[in-house]
Amino acid sequence: MNVIRRARSLAGLAALACFALLHPFGAAMAQREMAALAAAPVSLPDMVLGSAKAPVTIVEFASMTCPHCAAFEQNVFPMLRSKYIDTGKVRFVFREFPLDIVAAEASMLARCAANNDAEKFFDVVDRVFKQQDQLMAQPLQALRMIGKQSGMSEQAVDACGTNQAELDKIAADQKIAHEVLKVDATPTLFINGEMLKGGPSFEELDKKIILLLKK
Repeated sequence: MNVIRRARSLAGLAALACFALLHPFGAAMAQREMAALAAAPVSLPDMVLGSAKAPVTIVEFASMTCPHCAAFEQNVFPMLRSKYIDTGKVRFVFREFPLDIVAAEASMLARCAANNDAEKFFDVVDRVFKQQDQLMAQPLQALRMIGKQSGMSEQAVDACGTNQAELDKIAADQKIAHEVLKVDATPTLFINGEMLKGGPSFEELDKKIILLLKK
């Protein structure tokens, strides 16, 4: 995996300018507009759990090397999935926002291993977050191990990491998230268009979802 070349491909994303989304018809219209923008298709196929008819949509932007993302995935997401996603009340969308090249490589690995299977994708993401310390300490070795655990050969893992077209799509989607949605940290969640930065507790999410379900 040519980490230096890939680092150049992602260079400068953190410095991209943001522009505000303003709407003359007030906050409610602006939030509906933001919800539509957050849910709009991007370059990569969305990895989604839950019913397409769910009244609440949560879009998470996460980085595989972000400890707060790992904490959210391990401590909050299981309860969110059990109570709301698996019961058809929440549609959950995962989007990559890599903060460094290792996170980008891990995102690519998860997509290669999943082959557009959302359930498998989330399984690999869970595996990555649980082994985040090893990923940060020894990226190549950790990626190969996670790939093996996910049914990939070492050669397949290495080939996945050299897919420049896939990396370009991740970078393009990250640019859109940064410029249009003003995402500048991970995890960032959009709950029916409302931005929530940082790793919220389940109790915090629960209160917001309950209110939205009453509307």
